[in-house]
Amino acid sequence: MSSPGNEPVCESTRFDRAGQAEAFDAIGNRYDEVFPHKEGQIEASEWLARSLPAGSRVLDVGCGTGIPTSRRLAQAGFEVVGIDLSAVMVGLARRHVPAGVFHQADIADLRPSGPLDLGRFDAVTAFFSLLMLPRAEIPLALRTIRHLLAPGGLFLLSMVEADLDDFAIPFIGNMIRISGYPRADLHEVVEGAGFDIAEEVIYAYTPASSDVPPEEQIFLRCRARSE
Repeated sequence: MSSPGNEPVCESTRFDRAGQAEAFDAIGNRYDEVFPHKEGQIEASEWLARSLPAGSRVLDVGCGTGIPTSRRLAQAGFEVVGIDLSAVMVGLARRHVPAGVFHQADIADLRPSGPLDLGRFDAVTAFFSLLMLPRAEIPLALRTIRHLLAPGGLFLLSMVEADLDDFAIPFIGNMIRISGYPRADLHEVVEGAGFDIAEEVIYAYTPASSDVPPEEQIFLRCRARSE
């Protein structure tokens, strides 16, 4: 049996995203209503704002509506670029964070051989976006992020602790598919992709909607390992 960080993944593989973007198109602004506080993202964004000089380039993977992450990072004087599968979410992010640049794109588009070249970044955030991928693709997504980072770049990741792989759940009146790991397995996957984990912060979170269950949220503050 392969370890969690070593699942066989073909670099040219494109996994099925059917229904994922459409669900978030339908959710739109309701996402911020159901998840109104986002303490973990706010605290992590504040840490990043303190850790990088103004003018740094930061990529927000799965930017959603742009609130709070992209907006806070733009306020800190960073050059903010965001990507999201959902056209509706990208439109909201452009409205909420006019200083940022947002693309409707998949993390797979940013692979070295992919169609979208955004250059290198001083930091990357991926708050609850990689959990939208099947487990087989998560190590490749992490390696893609590692490739996008300048040497020693910072990476902020959040996931929900769960032993799930591409599992369909109801979510704010729609169906989405999510993946997760037990905490120790998540550490192994992240470290196997070339990151050192500097700090872990755990939040117990109860959304404002009764159809979204309470979550144990894992926030990892990482640095790209020197090659």
